[in-house]
Formats: sequence, structure tokens, C-alpha cells
Amino acid sequence: MTVASARPDLAAYEESSRMSTAELVTALRDLLGAKLVAYLGGVRETRAVRQWADGERELSSPIVAERLRISYRAARMITARDSREVAQAWFQGLNPTLDDRSPARLLRDGDLEDSGRAVLAAARKFAAVG
Repeated sequence: MTVASARPDLAAYEESSRMSTAELVTALRDLLGAKLVAYLGGVRETRAVRQWADGERELSSPIVAERLRISYRAARMITARDSREVAQAWFQGLNPTLDDRSPARLLRDGDLEDSGRAVLAAARKFAAVG
């Protein structure tokens, strides 16, 4: 057993770090759906998500790219144990570990360093205990 397989959070980190933007958006869209990826990416239309995935459009900033990488890491941790529908619900629901804020909104609107750390910790906890 490798360290990455023993630690789904580490595997998700390594995957997200090696992906191009198009690969990241495609994988995240497969896990969470285009509407939620658009929300996390700060755009109103899912067309932008398709354009990012196709490499036809750049993300608006490095902060958006990091937000999507963190979202991918959290989604991968959850889907390693549960379905993508569970991951979608987890991202959108009010989370008691996050002071009853939704992970998606916290990532989109919060300070990424603090909110990213909090969302990843909440995802790690959820993936470990359900």
C-alpha cells in the first residue's frame, strides 16, 4: 500500500497538482456537475465551464484555479467513499463542521487560505466517518 492510497487526501492533492486546468475542470465537472463548478468558479453560465474544460477559455485568476483545485480535492475525498450525488449534496448543504455554512459558498466567498483549510478538514472528517 502506498502513502497515497492510504491517504485519499494526499492522493487527491497529488492528482490536482498534476492536472492542467482543462483536466481539472473536466474532472471536477464529472464529480460535481457543471452548475456547481460554475458557481465555484464565480461565473453564471455553464458555457464557461465547458469552455474551460475544452481549453477555449482561461480562468479569471489564479485564485479561481486554486479554489477549483481545493474543490476537486474535497470532492475526491468524498467520492472515494460515497457517490457523486453525496459529494454534490455535501458541497451545497449547511455543514455543522463549518458553522452551518455550505462548503461551496465558503470557498467562493471566503478568504481562500482559511476557507480552503476549513473545507478540506471538513471533507477529510466527512470522508473518514460519513
